[in-house]
Amino acid sequence: MSEEMFVIDLAQFSSYLNQLDRSELTRKGYIRDLIAFNRWYTNTNGEALQPQNLTPSDIREYRQYLIAVKREKPNTVNHKISALRSYSKWAKETGLIQSDPTNSVRAVGKQPLAPRWLDKREEYAVVREAERMIAAAGSEAARFLAVRDHAILITLLNTGLRVGELCALDIADIELSERKGSVIVRSGKGAKQRVLPLNAKVRDSINRWLELRGNLPGGLFLDRNGKRLTPSGVHRRLAELGNRAGVDLHAHIMRHTFAKRLVDAGVTLEKVAALLGHSDMNTTRIYITPGERDLEQAVEALE
Repeated sequence: MSEEMFVIDLAQFSSYLNQLDRSELTRKGYIRDLIAFNRWYTNTNGEALQPQNLTPSDIREYRQYLIAVKREKPNTVNHKISALRSYSKWAKETGLIQSDPTNSVRAVGKQPLAPRWLDKREEYAVVREAERMIAAAGSEAARFLAVRDHAILITLLNTGLRVGELCALDIADIELSERKGSVIVRSGKGAKQRVLPLNAKVRDSINRWLELRGNLPGGLFLDRNGKRLTPSGVHRRLAELGNRAGVDLHAHIMRHTFAKRLVDAGVTLEKVAALLGHSDMNTTRIYITPGERDLEQAVEALE
């Protein structure tokens, strides 16, 4: 019966997250983390998880298990604890518990370090590989994919779009002219819209893509069957491109690269936040925190 109750709780918790307008990625991640916690909880306590039986000691013990046994990184541990915090908040708001067992549990401390971005050599390598794939295309189908992938790469590097935002773009969201261009992001995080300017690199790459795609209404980036490209499809193509170029490549690292380039160029954090669609300036501040490569260069300066 306890396992059945846990399944029911998961369904209700998922509905709660949906009501809070959490993204599908967040909902799936929290549910996955709770299922993993329930597995540990059941093995440890001999019963399936129920909110009224969850204690601060359970959460601390699980945190230690993740650190010492699973060897998880601080960010991963804190993300899993965050799922438990949301679960406990839901349980309290629905009257299943009177006090939140996560209140006294601290997150795992870590040294602030900016997210990784592509350095100049890596960026050059992936752009060059994308250009090489266009030149090497031996068929119309291959050229279609190569030109599209190049446009996606250049767009992500020069707009900082999230992959979900990129895939949600319609051709009507793009406005191009010889001297300027812009894109309307209608599906931003938190249902917020923003307008981003497009530099000459993006305008040129998208124009080349549109020559093959055509101007029919619908998604801007399409698969070989004419359907809107999905985030998983973008991730797969970027990973393949990165492998050929010898670079760890994914959409979020290009978002970080875009932000880092802006900060290094002296663009104010307010403008960077607006371009990235950040509602919290503290989220943007990570880009003024030294990254791994920055620290490496600082030490190399002593040689």
